[in-house]
Amino acid sequence: MKFSKISLTAAGILFGISGPVASDNGEGFKLFSDALLYAQFRPRYEYADIDGGTDAASALTNRTVLGAKFANFASTKGLNMTLEATNVSHFGVLDDYKPEQSDYDVIMDPTQTRMTQAHFTYSQAGTTVVAGRKMFTFDNQRFIGHVGWRQMPQTFDLLLVTNNSVKNLNLAAAYVKRVNKITENGKLDTNSVLLNASYTVAPALKLTGYGYMLASIHDTIGIRATGGQKFSGAKLSYEAEYALQDKPSFEEETMGDIKPDQEAQYYKLGVKANYNGIVLGAAYEVLGEKEGDGGGAFSTPLATLHAMNGFADRFLKTPVKGLVDTNFTLGYVNKQVGKVLAFYHIFESDDGGDDYGSELDLVYVPPKLNKNLGMMAKVAYYMEGDDAGTPVGDTTKFWLMLDYKFGF
Repeated sequence: MKFSKISLTAAGILFGISGPVASDNGEGFKLFSDALLYAQFRPRYEYADIDGGTDAASALTNRTVLGAKFANFASTKGLNMTLEATNVSHFGVLDDYKPEQSDYDVIMDPTQTRMTQAHFTYSQAGTTVVAGRKMFTFDNQRFIGHVGWRQMPQTFDLLLVTNNSVKNLNLAAAYVKRVNKITENGKLDTNSVLLNASYTVAPALKLTGYGYMLASIHDTIGIRATGGQKFSGAKLSYEAEYALQDKPSFEEETMGDIKPDQEAQYYKLGVKANYNGIVLGAAYEVLGEKEGDGGGAFSTPLATLHAMNGFADRFLKTPVKGLVDTNFTLGYVNKQVGKVLAFYHIFESDDGGDDYGSELDLVYVPPKLNKNLGMMAKVAYYMEGDDAGTPVGDTTKFWLMLDYKFGF
């Protein structure tokens, strides 16, 4: 999409670019040629009440995103640049939540402003190289995610190379220097290497192999199979995954001593069916306890964890005895009605089958109010188990959110 020099100059003002934003020397050179400016406003009300904790929390926050994508940067075909800034604020209207006020339960959307994306992308003959800060994910975000549910997303300062020159084969390798977490000063300096390769054998089978080597934390090596097939009018899909976690291959000085050499296993089996909009699903996921005497369990510190083991976020950190999540999905999806989904989780420990409780989650996403404006309502009820430990507590959370995105 092409924009006038006036629009491009506005982009320069927004992102602090000095000097002329677009220039033409008479021979066709332009610093910026094709450009897309975009914005997002995402106001959300969130309530959180944890039994045995502090006072129930309420927050009315807003995510404001201003971004610009420039194609053929400096008249170089295939060279693109992305700049994006994000602000999270409650505007002083409703801030009864920790970390804004310590007397309330936690809602992890502190007021902050950050450059969330600033990277160059160069593509040629099926290979793409990305350098800079990027919002970035792999697969279902179980291991590498952008934590997009929170108002400030997680981003990566990285060098990323991808290749899809071979049909049905996608290769990706990244060196990560820093992870910018969702908290105000949540910078994780690292020297991590991420590898991911996927091959689509057929619509019913896609195989993915990965190796995520997080410096001074752990190495995770795994394989994942996904696919779908129509059968008697129903759309069936599945996922099967196994991973092994062990001592890290790389070190990061700022992380201190390397953690003990202890193996932990992960596996997941899931199936889902959609018949005339009625959705049924079941999944069994295990984050295993580590072998040996050091304690701890399989962990995924760079995941989008909110999407994994219940919306109440009671298991953002894997319990030391591991976690088994048996969950079921029931819902209805229709263009006129929207999406209505219910999820029920049963949580146990991997070691000994301790009762960690259960959770019911409900989500409603109506049809878009217009092409740019969406809405979501969501509720989570976590019921503490007999062996849940301290502190956990019954938890109630609910959200009401609008999401307005547009380009200009």
